[in-house]
Amino acid sequence: MTRSALLVMDVQPAVVARYPDPEYLPRLRTAVDAARARRMPVVFVVVGFRPGAPEVDPANRMFGGLAGRDIPAQAHDVHAELAPEKGEAVVVKRRVSAFAGSDLDMLLRAQRVDHLVLAGIATSGVVLSTVRQAADRDYRLTVLADGCLDDDPLVHDVLVERIFPAQADVITISEFVSAVP
Repeated sequence: MTRSALLVMDVQPAVVARYPDPEYLPRLRTAVDAARARRMPVVFVVVGFRPGAPEVDPANRMFGGLAGRDIPAQAHDVHAELAPEKGEAVVVKRRVSAFAGSDLDMLLRAQRVDHLVLAGIATSGVVLSTVRQAADRDYRLTVLADGCLDDDPLVHDVLVERIFPAQADVITISEFVSAVP
């Protein structure tokens, strides 16, 4: 039996602000609402670090600038437009993939989830890294093409049209919503 979960990744205020698309959050909210209506677990994944970011090596190209810095606690919050409801998990990761330095795999396996529906920012970051790692962990995968954003539209298109289909079904939010009873 397949049990699915919707992963909403890196939809944090500071990240959303770097990818201005006024239609993105309402569109993604439609997917979240559909998953909730189906009683599908919705798991929010955020990137975050302890005070002083001791998990960050200064040589890390992506996160090195955070080493030794205190990041405000609210930086780890899910964007208010998609606020988790009571009982919905918020998983803190330490690198790009949703699995990196987090308890996501344990959480999913404890709930007998074997199919992940992925959405998030950025397509070439958390979505790509999570697709690869989740596939290696034998999860069945679906990527919501318009539930992902990237600052390079060409890279987004190549990923959702040519790369992801090798490991995941790629559908739109509208297709996801219509498939939800």
